[in-house]
Amino acid sequence: MENTTKILFPYDQSFVKELPMINKKDIEKIVSTAQNLFNDQSNWLPAYKRIEILEKAALIMNEKSEELIHLAISEGGKPYKDSKAEILRAIKGVKLAAEHIAQIKGEQIPMGLTEASLNRIAFTSKEPIGIVVAVSAFNHPLNLAVHQIATAVAAGCPVIFKPSSSTPLSGLALAAILKEAGLPEAWLQVVLCDNETAELLVTDSRIHFFSFIGSAKVGWSLKNKLAPGTRCALEHGGAAPVIVESDADFSEMIPDLVKGGFYHAGQVCVSVQKVYVNQEICDRFLEQFSEATSKLIVGNPFDKTTDVGSLITPKEVNRVEEWVNEAIEGGAKVITGGKRISDTCFEPTILFNPSEDAKVSTNEIFGPVVCVYPFTDREEAIKKANSLDVHFQAAVFTKNVDIALDAAKKLNATAVMINDNTAFRVDWMPFGGRDASGLGMGGISYTINDMTREKLTVFKSKFL
Repeated sequence: MENTTKILFPYDQSFVKELPMINKKDIEKIVSTAQNLFNDQSNWLPAYKRIEILEKAALIMNEKSEELIHLAISEGGKPYKDSKAEILRAIKGVKLAAEHIAQIKGEQIPMGLTEASLNRIAFTSKEPIGIVVAVSAFNHPLNLAVHQIATAVAAGCPVIFKPSSSTPLSGLALAAILKEAGLPEAWLQVVLCDNETAELLVTDSRIHFFSFIGSAKVGWSLKNKLAPGTRCALEHGGAAPVIVESDADFSEMIPDLVKGGFYHAGQVCVSVQKVYVNQEICDRFLEQFSEATSKLIVGNPFDKTTDVGSLITPKEVNRVEEWVNEAIEGGAKVITGGKRISDTCFEPTILFNPSEDAKVSTNEIFGPVVCVYPFTDREEAIKKANSLDVHFQAAVFTKNVDIALDAAKKLNATAVMINDNTAFRVDWMPFGGRDASGLGMGGISYTINDMTREKLTVFKSKFL
């Protein structure tokens, strides 16, 4: 009997689509198809062709943007206005990938610097690394697919893409668009499978590059099982700490933190989660932050007025509820929210001063919950912000340039936002976690470079 996966609309769990899943015996055909393609250099797509395909794909995506928005909402549950922003970002990402192809280049290496190196000219060039396997997450179903697929196409690599089983429709739509834009079919294979089959695929000795977006537990486990020589990039989550000093500009900061904390119901790897606020302004901060948070409209993501939609599954609502209740029992004060609204939605919640060992303090919440902690000593607050083993993006709000630079230097993060929330991202900037939060940096151009490898050519001639 054929294995299938059911895609449900996260908001009301209504049926969207059922799709077949591959099993272990299909892997050989999938990988050998990609290998045969890559091994014969006459199959390789020249740069101009890759540019043409990606430029055309961006045009088709633009024409189908409303359709892509509805598809992303139906499988991922992100509200309309945020899904629209995601689709526009995805289109820009495809354009960025096309533009970067012109930057895939080597350099001349000087010779003749010693007698032994006379009569030679040497240069490096970039080649596609080989077969890419990309495993993706549910929270940005189209944009993440672009970051893993369009980059591989730009680098000239055959790619096998495994979307999240909850949200495969956007990745499949992107594959159809790329095919329509002229990408030969075997260059992109989208596979749906269980974790065991995915592990077999990822660890196959013919895979050259593994791109992973998802939980740290799964990412590090798969990295340990990669075949010798398989390079990888891993993107996990964080707890996104924020330092708020007493001179912070409330009119800018409050809307920023509300957006950063509750965008996509907090299901973002750099969602604002832990906010350390100077004791002097803490009461005022809680009052204004809770007032703005309580105005958020929670509801059907297809409704254009909705600010916060559902979590991806009812199981996640149960988990967030358990963590919040544990924090309350341990002494945290609920400033706003704190309860489930339904089987699929949870109130945007602010907790004040949960204990340092509560799950909401020690783990990535991945839900609509922000924790606020007062401080009197900024050095201590930074120490606490750095105390977890996950470090991704962080932020500091202050109008004092010395404090801003000092905090940016001391916060253990790959990126520190000054007077902006931790969830800020544009697709041409480097983006990724350090320590347990990941390996390598994403971002369209950075990923394309990861998916190439360098070759040195040395030419010897008595006429040189």
